[in-house]
Amino acid sequence: MRNRKTNIFFGIDWILILFYFVLIFIGWLNIYSATVTDEPISLVNFSTEYGKQLIWIGFSIPIILLILMFEAKFYEKYASIIYLISLISLVGLFILGKNINGATSWYDLGGLSIQPSEFAKAATSLAIAKLVSDKQFNLKKWNTQVQALLILFFPAILITLQPDPGSALVYSAFIFVLYREGLPVYYITIGFVAVFLFIITLYFGYLYVLIGSLLIFLVILLLFNFYRKKALKKGWLKILGIYLISVTFIISVDIVFNKVFEQRHRDRFDILLGKTTDIKSIGYNTNQSVTTIASGGLSGKGFLDGERTQGNFVPEQQTDYIFTTVGEEWGFIGSTLIILIFIFFILRIIHIAERQKSKFSRVYGYSIAAIFFTHFTINIGMVLGLLPTIGIPLPFFSYGGSALWGFTVLLFIFIRLDANRSYEW
Repeated sequence: MRNRKTNIFFGIDWILILFYFVLIFIGWLNIYSATVTDEPISLVNFSTEYGKQLIWIGFSIPIILLILMFEAKFYEKYASIIYLISLISLVGLFILGKNINGATSWYDLGGLSIQPSEFAKAATSLAIAKLVSDKQFNLKKWNTQVQALLILFFPAILITLQPDPGSALVYSAFIFVLYREGLPVYYITIGFVAVFLFIITLYFGYLYVLIGSLLIFLVILLLFNFYRKKALKKGWLKILGIYLISVTFIISVDIVFNKVFEQRHRDRFDILLGKTTDIKSIGYNTNQSVTTIASGGLSGKGFLDGERTQGNFVPEQQTDYIFTTVGEEWGFIGSTLIILIFIFFILRIIHIAERQKSKFSRVYGYSIAAIFFTHFTINIGMVLGLLPTIGIPLPFFSYGGSALWGFTVLLFIFIRLDANRSYEW
């Protein structure tokens, strides 16, 4: 224990830290390429976006040191308080928040914009780990399932109302964490059914889906009555309950889509579902993204030689669409390499999570693995035109201080917890 108290680096996983700095370095190179201009190049020009990113990377170091200075028990003991503070910061946006691009998701602190939703992911991961690691907690019981879902619901709904549905979508990743800790498999089934109902409701309209679901309900009821007459009295109530829940969900999809989502969100879903074709307006970014990646070919055009990247064909390429720079300048080979680095990074987190003696640390580890995987998958799918543009950054690549610091906090709390695995709690 003496080594732990005198050396904050004692026991930390250097492989995971290596992944962190490799991803940050490669990410910064791509931000530099996407934002550099024809003006004389200066790495210390902090008025540029690549210069600002360097500042945020620099400030990540004291954040890392601060996280490592706290004892691992601190994060478990005060997980609930950290989560509560996070919720307060999200609520405060509706009063003191700054509106950027139609979303009130930032605090303006003297020229520095902070997005609390990026830090809420770490706070929620701690809260879930705290809840699930309780000895009395059992995910087979419905009341404990409700507790876990409520922890996820509050930050997700507050972020959705900003409106920032893309960031809120990340919280669906926790379902896999809860499944790992004993949540019945039918919740995963419910999740896939919900996604299916969401898609067909947007494509066909809620009225047609309601009619179709009613017909399916009647057919199931008739079949149930024909084959299981003795069990009908008990079984039909379950069928009715499932039907009513489905109807409520279908109607809520229509309400959220038309009342909560902004027109830009609705347009992107319509384009993805093929209901409309628009490569000049709302679909311009996606079209340019796919074209830019395809132009890289097998080996790419070379660093700073991407014609479409240097020509600013993809709007906001340094943020949500940063992977298009990789695709054009590094080609298929480079893109595959980056994807493999991310995959091994996430697998390393899962491997470390499995070796934890503390259930709290294991659940937290799986939580951040799920979050990184969701960000990575959705962002890559978005730039390839497979998913709608919903504003989810690529970890350690996308430009922005809040995202970088949020992912740094998320990761290094786990590194700190893992460093303590050899001691009894």
